[in-house]
Formats: sequence, C-alpha cells, structure tokens
Amino acid sequence: MPVTETIISACELTKTFWRRTQRRGMLGAIRGLVDRGGIEVTAVDSVSFDIARGEIVGYIGPNGAGKSTTIKMLTGILVPSNGDALVGGYTPWNQRRQLAQHIGVVFGQRSQLWWDLPLTESLELLRFMYKVPADRFKQNFEMATELLDLEPFLDTPVRQLSLGQRMRGDLAAALLHDPPILYLDEPTIGLDLVAKTRIRDFLAELNRSSGVTILLTTHDLADIERLCKRIIVIDHGRIVHDGDLAALRSQFAATRQLTVDFDETPDLTDARERISIRIVDQDGPRVKVAFDRAIHSAPQVLAIMGAYGNVRDMTIEEPAIEEVISQLYARSTKTTM
Repeated sequence: MPVTETIISACELTKTFWRRTQRRGMLGAIRGLVDRGGIEVTAVDSVSFDIARGEIVGYIGPNGAGKSTTIKMLTGILVPSNGDALVGGYTPWNQRRQLAQHIGVVFGQRSQLWWDLPLTESLELLRFMYKVPADRFKQNFEMATELLDLEPFLDTPVRQLSLGQRMRGDLAAALLHDPPILYLDEPTIGLDLVAKTRIRDFLAELNRSSGVTILLTTHDLADIERLCKRIIVIDHGRIVHDGDLAALRSQFAATRQLTVDFDETPDLTDARERISIRIVDQDGPRVKVAFDRAIHSAPQVLAIMGAYGNVRDMTIEEPAIEEVISQLYARSTKTTM
C-alpha cells in the first residue's frame, strides 16, 4: 500500500438519489390514475475530511444524516455524484478490488459470515477468498480468538450465534487479512453491556498494538467516549463539527459541575446570594455546584468554596456527551431551517 500520512481523504463528496413519489391529482382521483414522479434527494452534501494513519475517528449523526452513505462511497460500494476520495492511495469506486485487500468492513446489521456454516469454517473460507497465507491466517485467527473470546462458539453455526457472538465473529472476519483500515458501521448496535465492553476493548487494543486506522459510525455515544479523541458530526448530509471531543464539550456545554467534600457541613446561607455559581445540591458536608466555564475556572470555584470551610476532596464533572451532541444537533437543525 502506498505510504502516506493521510490514509483516508474525502474531498467534496456528494451523493444524490432519485426518490420516486406518487402525486394524485383531481383527475387521477376521479379515474384512479396515479401521476408517478420523483424528487432528487441529497444524502451526502460536499463532505470533506482527512484521516491520518492510526487515528480512531467517530463519525456520528442522527438517522438519515449520511453516515452509511459516506462509508459506502469510501469502500467503493457507491459511486459519488460529485467529489473525490483516496483511501490508502486508491480511488474506492475505480479500484474496488485492489482496495478490498487493504480494508476491513463491519456493518452492524449485516454479516459477511455464512449462516449455515460453523464460525470456524466461515473464517476458513474468507482466508481463501482473501488469499491469506496459512501462517498469517493462523496468527490472526489465534489473536482474534483470544481477544474476542471466540473459542466457546467456533464450532457453532452462525445462524445459532447470539448477536454479540456474531458481531465478534464479523470483527474477526474483517481482520483476517491484516487490513490497515477498518470501517465499522454500528458495530455495537443491539448488544448487551458485556458484549459492547469486550468489542470496545478489542478495538482499542487493535489500534494500540497494530496501528489500525478506524472510522466508526455509531449511535452509542459510549463507543465514542471509550475509543475516539476526534469526532466528525454530520447532519442533513453536511459536516457540522470536526474536532476533538474536549473542544466540542467546551463549545456546546458551557456548564460544568464541581462536587466539594468539606470536613464539616458548611453554612452556605449567604453563598446562594453572594457567589456567581449555582448550588445544585447539598448533602451534609458534600456540596455540588454548577458554574459557567466562560466565567470561572475550576480552581477559581474551588477557591470561592474554600471560604466556607476546609475542603477535604473535590471532583469535576464534565457534561454528558449526550447533552453536548443534542445541543449540537439542535443548532444544526436551526441553521438548516
């Protein structure tokens, strides 16, 4: 594979579809006739981003935002209506066969495994399809079996696997040929907490040990917090944020919370009127306050609270990512109206 600092590059990617509509006019209503027409729908609208080798990037947005359509263009499944892309030095829709050797793809609601075959035989078949040498296959198979705990169900037909087991099998299948790029489209959808944690831990270790570049679409924001430092947010086909999670919190979550543990229960009677912070809760010596990050820093708030007693411990709480993303979507919706 050509060696470049940027391993995935999208430039003004656009995808439009023709959606059929049915319009029933007065004459049609009388005669039972239907006027069949259609409208052009833009699923992805001038999307541009670069992803460096070894990054894990979260690509998130509401249903219908254009996430899966983007992934399908970057894998060569769809041809864009406009724009360009390079993935590992290849143009996906023109060099799909060459690119297939360098990418792994997991779609959460679809499987590349054979339903009536045991998992181990499905993986063997994929080995021959990708022309993976026997020693390389053995090494990757053993690694996936250990890290994803596949041993208990390797001989079970895929159709009998639980959703979590099948997803772990699909991950193993996507990595048999050592792809440097991994696309994951909703990899933890419908899974229980244990299965989600196992997959997140596996992906984090895969990135750390092998430097695999991962582009992850998900509705589970815990996936983002566990795996991604950078997120790209798409809404109505357009990118509305591209940056690190901390910057997003700083921009869209103005309020932080500070929990302060005093040695003794403080008297905060006058504090509610004097200080420019909000007391959220008080339980004996434990006090929780909220403050605007644009006005105060955490050390400043701590110094203010220190005037009311000896502080034994403190904890800063960042806003939940769900709150941050919902505010971002709300702003994006107002902008596009």
